[in-house]
Parts: sequence; structure tokens; C-alpha cells
Amino acid sequence: MTGRALADLLHAAVALLLLLRFAMIWVGVYLALLLRRPEAVAALQILVWPLGFASNAFVAPATMPGWLAAIAAWNPLSATVAACRDLFGNPGWGADTWPAEHAGVLAVAWPLLLIAVFLPLSARRWQRLDR
Repeated sequence: MTGRALADLLHAAVALLLLLRFAMIWVGVYLALLLRRPEAVAALQILVWPLGFASNAFVAPATMPGWLAAIAAWNPLSATVAACRDLFGNPGWGADTWPAEHAGVLAVAWPLLLIAVFLPLSARRWQRLDR
């Protein structure tokens, strides 16, 4: 593989990570506007942990109980992790599920869906704030 092709793969992986981060920012903005108190927003950060641990980032979903494996398979973080591992040339755990086989598609679709939902919700909530 040429250096240019390798650089393109690495750029694509970083772009997927940034896309998911941008989507999660809008989820956080909406929740912060909904809660409105700094203490509540700080307590809300605890919800980030289940998103990370209920994914394929640390453990293969095949080793999880069935219900948790299904959640991990469809987790937006799992799709991004699997797609980035593939682009970085470090494939993770193989699986024969649809989300695992189409991780690249889901790594783009999940963040776009989250942005499409939470960006307008955040904008509408911002407009309706009592100033």
C-alpha cells in the first residue's frame, strides 16, 4: 500500500471519529438545554460510561450475554470503533451480524441520524429559553 493510500485511510478513520463526536456534542447540547442546571448536567455525564462499556470497544460482543450483545451490536460507538479498526488496519472481533458486516455504513449513518434529530431539537430549545 502506498503512503498516500495509507494516509487517506487514516484520514477517513479520524473523520469518522470526529463525525461521531460532533453528533454526540449535539446530544449533549440538547440535554444541557433541557436540564438547565450545571449540577444536573455534570450528573448527566455519568451516562457516557454505559455507552462506552456497552459497545465493542473493550470486549467482543460474542462474549456478552445475548441481550447486551444485541445492544452492543447496534451501539453507534460500536459501528465507529469497528469501522476505524478496519481503516487503521487493525480489525477487531469478527462477527456475522448485520451491524458488524456493515460497520462503515453505520459509522456514517448513526452520527448523521443523531445530528438530524438533536441539532433541530437543540435549536428549538434554545429559541424557547426564558432569557
